[in-house]
Amino acid sequence: MKEKELRRSLAVFPIGSVMKLTDLTARQIRYYEDQGLISPDRTEGNRRMYSLDNMDRLLEIKDYISDGLNIADIKKRYAEKEQEQNKVVSQEEIRKALHRDIVQQSRFTSSPSPYGQFR
Repeated sequence: MKEKELRRSLAVFPIGSVMKLTDLTARQIRYYEDQGLISPDRTEGNRRMYSLDNMDRLLEIKDYISDGLNIADIKKRYAEKEQEQNKVVSQEEIRKALHRDIVQQSRFTSSPSPYGQFR
């Protein structure tokens, strides 16, 4: 994980700070958690702690709701985003595998053979 991604995923904000920064109530935030839209970390004392990524998602959810989407629509959007990200990862893995194959093939064709060239 890159350093910036690591910083954004660190859960350092208690629910009170998140409420002030997002202008959402504790009940709304907990509801979105219950719906599986966010996943805050928990302390040993079971207090919820939120990351910058959690807050970004809460603000995005708030925007979706103000645009008229319901929770089911929002879940569907996030599922589609996740599928797209998985597809991108898969395509990246395919590119890497193809690159390895090309490099491997070029090693066989670029090294001179002691027996001459066969055609």
